[in-house]
Amino acid sequence: MTLVWYINRLRSMNPAEVLHRLGERGRREVSRRRHQGWARYPARELHPVWPALRARVAAASPAQRAAIAASAEAFLAGRFAALGREWPAGAAAPPYDRFWRLDPVTGGAWPDAGQYCFAIDFRHDGARGDVKYVWEANRLHFLPALAAHVVLTGDEKSLAAIEAVLASWHAANPPFGGVAWASGIEVAVRAISVLVVLDLVGAALSAATCQRIGQLLAASAFWLPRFPSLHSSANNHLMAELAGRYLIARALGENGAPAWTALLAELDKQILPDGAGAEQSPTYAAFSCELVLLCAEAARAAGSPLPPMAAARLDAFANHIAWLGPEGRFGDDDEGRAIALAPDLDYPGSVASAIRGYLGRPGRVAAADDSRALFFPPVAAAAPPPAGLHTFPHGGLTVWRGDINGRAVDLRFDHGPLGYLSIAAHGHADALALALAVDGQPVLVDPGTYLYGSGGAWRDWFRSTPAHNTLNLDGQSQSLMSGAFNWSRKATATLVDTVPPPAWRLGAEHDGYRRDFGVVHRRTLWREGDAIVVEDRLLGGAGCAAEIVWQLAADIEVRITGNRAHCRRGQGEELVIDFPGAAPSLARGDEPGGGWVSTAFGHKAAAPRLAWRGRVDATGVRTRLVVPTR
Repeated sequence: MTLVWYINRLRSMNPAEVLHRLGERGRREVSRRRHQGWARYPARELHPVWPALRARVAAASPAQRAAIAASAEAFLAGRFAALGREWPAGAAAPPYDRFWRLDPVTGGAWPDAGQYCFAIDFRHDGARGDVKYVWEANRLHFLPALAAHVVLTGDEKSLAAIEAVLASWHAANPPFGGVAWASGIEVAVRAISVLVVLDLVGAALSAATCQRIGQLLAASAFWLPRFPSLHSSANNHLMAELAGRYLIARALGENGAPAWTALLAELDKQILPDGAGAEQSPTYAAFSCELVLLCAEAARAAGSPLPPMAAARLDAFANHIAWLGPEGRFGDDDEGRAIALAPDLDYPGSVASAIRGYLGRPGRVAAADDSRALFFPPVAAAAPPPAGLHTFPHGGLTVWRGDINGRAVDLRFDHGPLGYLSIAAHGHADALALALAVDGQPVLVDPGTYLYGSGGAWRDWFRSTPAHNTLNLDGQSQSLMSGAFNWSRKATATLVDTVPPPAWRLGAEHDGYRRDFGVVHRRTLWREGDAIVVEDRLLGGAGCAAEIVWQLAADIEVRITGNRAHCRRGQGEELVIDFPGAAPSLARGDEPGGGWVSTAFGHKAAAPRLAWRGRVDATGVRTRLVVPTR
């Protein structure tokens, strides 16, 4: 598998990237011999990054205080949860030595500092589990919650825990040993966590702890520009690395201008002009915007305003999120955060609210317990949710938000690219897929992510075309996978027809089945009375045996009568699907191959999957999505 991965990865590289990778390998070998251990990274004088942060936290609302207290007290009790998993009891307790290496799923341990970080195979050796879990612990996201708790309550146990955690981490993870140093995004996000702690409680920390923090930041400042994520890897990882470089520079009393300039250039690439994320994942786009926003707040505190282009791009992202509504999740989602004082249920919405607050513009008011809102000013005024038909031409997405039979309907139609750059790492093969929510509750859903490196066949299923609400041929995906984060062949989707309301109509097509089946899939949608009609056609051939899938939320129950599927949640009927002639099949929890959704990283749940099978040609077949009266 390793050889195949390297071959496929090499195919995604241009000559410039090949040269870059060769130079990177040389730098890694040099660092193995010369740059390990704390002695090479003396601490320097540290400066505030967000001078107003402590005062903002001190003014937290009762709901924010309660959320922060719950997070801090859970860690103080030795409990740690992330990515849908609870760590074993006592793992997050002094002396913490096991915590930095433990996989909570397998119970195995990742290599300690005796192994050079770049010699650890975290991509292909699945015996230890998914590296995301051990990395999440090493991001130190729980430390800002402890620091905020100290600010709010003066809690000495929280302050002592911060000191003990940093002493343990420093002893267990010298540069550049162990898996905690194996990826730049991890180095950067961990540094941001520590910088928040410094600004909140730095004056109360011991000299020894400040010395350790200074060394951690110095080593991170060395690592990040030495091993940047460039070329086909220049996605959200690069944004995190540049944000880390800029914020560390501010803490070291430097202006960080090169990193700030490069970060804004990446914002221009990775958040498209219409506000959609180039990676085709709203949560990854939110992560990138949060990183920029943290840097913008630090820059503003230092007297440097956010350039108009960057402000416009952040504002466009906030608008994009406002339109997506309750079923706005698609593509990969690893639940990554730049800051996390307390859990949040709507991460993209939280970041969008922070953006509008920073820009002084109306927007969605942050949730009462949203601790991220402590970093930025509140929104200038509440803005009503948008309604109507809106297309994001660069991101390739159209949303209709309207009323059918007195019920609020949110419809999302995906006609965008597979993903970003040559590997499209976080995209899913979901061209022309639909998602539908009724009265704010998801009904037809994106299947989610489930797992990354340890996912195996499950990773392939959750990002495959048959897992999504679109048409597939012979169970094959529109685009060809060549690894857990790579695609060797990519379908191209195009919006070909759009008619505005009231008699709105949308048409789009993709060429993913042209090479193997000689056809192009075209899907057209329109409103017809109490229904949304979905017409699927295969152009360019004599017709093919096709499958049209409708994946429902896990709490939906389905009853099939003839060619109709009645979809209920509790006592209420949410949707009736009229299929073209033949009755659909119903699956729930087949292994793997249908009937699954993942609403959190590491979790999957059996859910009804309806599939109509029949011959489709240029004349097309029509499915009616009927929204009944309540």
